[in-house]
Amino acid sequence: MLHEFKYVAPRSRSELLDLKAQYGGRARLLAGGTDLLVNIRAGIFKPEFVLDVKKMEGFGGVTLDKDSNLVFGTATTINDVLKDRRVREEYPLLAACGHDLASYQIRNRATVIGNVVNASPCSDMAPALLCLNANAVIASSSGERVVSFKDFFTGVKRTVLEDNEILERIEVPSSSSGTKGEYRKLKRINGHDLGIVGVAVAIKGDTMHIGVSSAAPTPILVGPMAADIDIEKAVEAVAEAISPISDVRCTKEYREYMAGVYVRRLIKEVRG
Repeated sequence: MLHEFKYVAPRSRSELLDLKAQYGGRARLLAGGTDLLVNIRAGIFKPEFVLDVKKMEGFGGVTLDKDSNLVFGTATTINDVLKDRRVREEYPLLAACGHDLASYQIRNRATVIGNVVNASPCSDMAPALLCLNANAVIASSSGERVVSFKDFFTGVKRTVLEDNEILERIEVPSSSSGTKGEYRKLKRINGHDLGIVGVAVAIKGDTMHIGVSSAAPTPILVGPMAADIDIEKAVEAVAEAISPISDVRCTKEYREYMAGVYVRRLIKEVRG
């Protein structure tokens, strides 16, 4: 039986933040619901209140702020990102990671913020956001604070968010525009599946970053490093940074091996 909760659809940002301040950890946000509703049905989450942000003006789509930073709101879907010309042309790594997330139907509901705020080690969007120096803009009724994504994740299913806060938007700096990048994810089956290990490589100018998922308690960032670094040294740096485990989907040793395989392939591919 599905856990019972009270559904609330706030109409303004101030109302949403007031409700989160009032209910704290007893309330969960509903944007896409692709993780939330599954976790409620499984008994992992048992919120007293579900706050629906889908109908709130200004919380969706892909926009630019006054500094030309790319902005994703709380209700911005993965397909919103994939359909945006600026993303495809100027931030191709975001598109590569988004395209590997589940199926088209799920991407039509799943949100960028939902994919990272869930803090799963196998988040598909996290490697791109880490490599592109993205920031999490966190809001509460007391104000805003900005946290770099390299500091956002604190453990499995844990982030820096407090009970009265929401991740309101993600900002990808304009300085990351033009970064070349690619992403590969090892899966148990062809098609959409959770990642066994995922690797993103991003190069801009003389600098390279590598993002890795499903190989540590959190998605991790390796770098910055020189774009012309010897490939085997880059493989060694990633091997030192990750700490994979063996589970029902894969062994620790195979995750380590495939992380190295993808680093080698992607560096050659992105370098051209």
